[in-house]
Amino acid sequence: MRRIYPYLILSFIVLISTLILWLPFLVKENNWFDLKIRNSSLLYIYSHYDGPWYIVPAKTFYDPIAIRGLKLESTLPEKYFAAHLPLYPMLIRAVKEVGVFGNLGYLKSMVSVNLLATVGLVIFFYFFLVKFKLTKNPILLVTIFLFLPRFLVVRSVGAPESLFILLILLSLYFFEKGKFWWSGLLGGLAVMTKTPGLLLFAAYGLVFVERWLKDKRINWHWLGILLIPLGLLVVFGIFGKQYGDFLAYFHSGDNIHLVSPFSVFNFQKPWVGTAWLEDVLFYFFLYGLTVVNLKHSKQRSLFYFSSIFFLVLIFVEHRDIARYSLPLWPMAMIAQEKFFSSKKFLIVFLILLPAIYFYAWNFSIYNIMPIADWTPFL
Repeated sequence: MRRIYPYLILSFIVLISTLILWLPFLVKENNWFDLKIRNSSLLYIYSHYDGPWYIVPAKTFYDPIAIRGLKLESTLPEKYFAAHLPLYPMLIRAVKEVGVFGNLGYLKSMVSVNLLATVGLVIFFYFFLVKFKLTKNPILLVTIFLFLPRFLVVRSVGAPESLFILLILLSLYFFEKGKFWWSGLLGGLAVMTKTPGLLLFAAYGLVFVERWLKDKRINWHWLGILLIPLGLLVVFGIFGKQYGDFLAYFHSGDNIHLVSPFSVFNFQKPWVGTAWLEDVLFYFFLYGLTVVNLKHSKQRSLFYFSSIFFLVLIFVEHRDIARYSLPLWPMAMIAQEKFFSSKKFLIVFLILLPAIYFYAWNFSIYNIMPIADWTPFL
């Protein structure tokens, strides 16, 4: 019985920390510690970018006629929604249709899927840390993991990141256990959630090269990782059937932000728009150190995945590096576990925890879609 206590504790932390973030909107408080919230309600949570856009494919499965039938206020083309890959919308639709928790509707289902994925993520991350003996303080480390400021927001609204990170960790776990077909399957599901999941395929390929150079042997079960790019082909097949355009993802608009090294430091670009970018440098430092510290890790896939992801990250021309880099966050926790689980860090973390929430509340009423008519999302 004691073995399940850590999982129950971590699940409770997810739920209570999310409720705290939702609190001003649940109680409809218009003045929250001098933060003005006009018409405070959970609509602020539901309208957080890009949550409602995932409801569109959940309701229409990318059918252009059905998308037009929603009569969205936005003038975005039907192919725009190809940028929102299908696994998260499919789960939203499933939760809504199955009605395990009653008739939640699409908005509540959107948030519920993310909340359930976050619970699954912390449970598995704890298991991952314990199984590979990566820290002596797994509960503390997973708790800290939950409170990266940007992640606190993303896991509390409509977003696929928790699901994506969970699938990445599952794939990495089975890979390290030599279960390459399971690893490939879960990696394929990760790609069906967000395209950077394809980086798992490259990371595993480098591990195989390293093993071949060492042992001069090939394991035919390595072919299981081919399920990862197959996941992307399934997505493109769906788009080909629905849009009549196999490459609709690349024609969905300005959603490919890979330009040149450190191109984020250009305020003139539309997805940057500011010169206040000091925080981005700190993320680059954090994840660069992660790669260096994982160099001699026994779990070689973690090192190669972190290395490739970090290399791609520095090419991203987008202000929201904090969100783009989230799959590296559990790797950073593993690489710097002694630092993040130290008493000194814990003291400072507890002092700054209220600041993390002030950031989250502030961001939650700022980064919202201007929706006047909610009918298409109900």
